[in-house]
Amino acid sequence: MSGMKVRDLVLALAVAGGFILFQKAAENTDLLSGAGAVLAVLGLIVALGAVATFIYDKTVTDRLDTSTEVPQPAVSRFLFHDTRSAPLWLVVRFYLGFQWLEAGYHKLTGTGWVDGGAALKGYWTRAVAIDPKTGTGPIAADYGWYRDFLQFLLNHDAYTWFAKLIVAGEILVGIGIVLGGLVGIAAFFGALLNMSFMLAGSASTNPVLFTLAILLMLAWQVAGYYGLDRFILPILGAPWRPGRIFARHPEPTAATS
Repeated sequence: MSGMKVRDLVLALAVAGGFILFQKAAENTDLLSGAGAVLAVLGLIVALGAVATFIYDKTVTDRLDTSTEVPQPAVSRFLFHDTRSAPLWLVVRFYLGFQWLEAGYHKLTGTGWVDGGAALKGYWTRAVAIDPKTGTGPIAADYGWYRDFLQFLLNHDAYTWFAKLIVAGEILVGIGIVLGGLVGIAAFFGALLNMSFMLAGSASTNPVLFTLAILLMLAWQVAGYYGLDRFILPILGAPWRPGRIFARHPEPTAATS
């Protein structure tokens, strides 16, 4: 944190505090018509105001000047390539990560998942069902291939082991996102789970979680800066820029007299 300005820290805390205030007030339906509505609006204003200040600071202090590349908007460079945006992504990570941890924990401690997969079997059975009157079902007609895929898994009793895979996947995705370790990869598998649920006809919170996962994938370079990626990424690097353990160092040449 030595390189982080006090102003950035205050703004980051304002974003987190405003978001938490909004979330708590919005969850309390009994207060939405009174003080809760005021608190929800206030929290939203604080969070969005801090985000706007972040973006404004970056816009007026940084200008992209290249002749061979199409210039990126300052906002996108700030959000996806500037470590000053890391506090914003920290809030997104905590929200998304804990959603996955909670979902995985309920499946792990509940029934029908790690004890045989009966819950997943029921979910798949409902997903592939077709109403004889309308000829439609939870899975859209354009995605009949996905219905066939789920039916294939049902016919081969794949739910007995696939349920365990889903539980482990949700928990690992949540841990990776919360701790900031390989955030881009964890978010990718989280988005894959969301897409699978949506293809099966389940909306719920999946569209929101899917969108947040895509944003984290775009911001993979900085989203885990306040997390394990701050240490992992310099070591591993990327395919186009190897990290310390993959970088090739020239061998020293022998001195000649």
